[in-house]
Amino acid sequence: MNAIEVRGLVKKYSSFALGSLDLNVRQGYVTGLVGPNGAGKSTLIKLLMGLSAAGAGEIRIFGEQMPEQEAGIKARIGFVSEENTLYEHLSIDAMRSIYAPFYKRWDAQTFRDCLNRFELSPRSRIRSLSKGMKMKLSLAFALSGGAELLIMDEPTAGLDPVFRREMLEILSGLMLDENRTILFSTHITTDLDRIADYIVFLDRGTVVFNESKEDLFDRYALIKGDKKWLDRDVRQAFVGIRETGTGFEGLARDRGEAIRMFGDGAIIETPTLEDIMYFTVRGERHRAESRA
Repeated sequence: MNAIEVRGLVKKYSSFALGSLDLNVRQGYVTGLVGPNGAGKSTLIKLLMGLSAAGAGEIRIFGEQMPEQEAGIKARIGFVSEENTLYEHLSIDAMRSIYAPFYKRWDAQTFRDCLNRFELSPRSRIRSLSKGMKMKLSLAFALSGGAELLIMDEPTAGLDPVFRREMLEILSGLMLDENRTILFSTHITTDLDRIADYIVFLDRGTVVFNESKEDLFDRYALIKGDKKWLDRDVRQAFVGIRETGTGFEGLARDRGEAIRMFGDGAIIETPTLEDIMYFTVRGERHRAESRA
């Protein structure tokens, strides 16, 4: 079952176009949304949240259509963003009094529990909080509203390693509830190495792949070896290659084929998500330049 279904989604700006985009986000899992700057991640999130209008296409969340059923859908969504959307001059408790009435399933006990867990005083002014504490507060509001779907836009950006690890542990704990879904947009791919079940990779407004993380790691291989291997046929086996003065490093699209091709003549490793993203973008840019 899908929490989000996107079909034929298009959004055009003067210098950028998203789509036509087809995409499923599976219910009960963490889906990571990755891609280089300008790939369309923030544009997609704005469309999902009803903050921008699509030029064409269809968005369904929980099987209901946006924006026709927007009010009911948003009551089931929690949004956590790098950009602070809280009123800085208010105390946490004053912000709660504004926020809570918008959510029919607001749970005051959950909010109190979150504040205790995150060591936040309801009397604290929001402007006095660090960036990490503001992010935790945003998460507390999202969870207390009964969010079934958490849409998170760069939630760990700018956080120190301790805060990032703690945030990821919190999110992992949330997924013990199999009805909850998280869409996690980030450029810090190591965060998704830890918690993601599925990865959606956007580049230049299109979906490059939408697959389980484990399938990606099983399929791709990172190859390091001598440049003498790089004849024309061998190059075709790579998504992208980086050549140095002493050798090469490249992402092979088929691990089994790479093992047959190189045997013991090269180092074959499991790539990280950062490796997959880097070499995919590098390869696409190189092919685009070759066609120009």
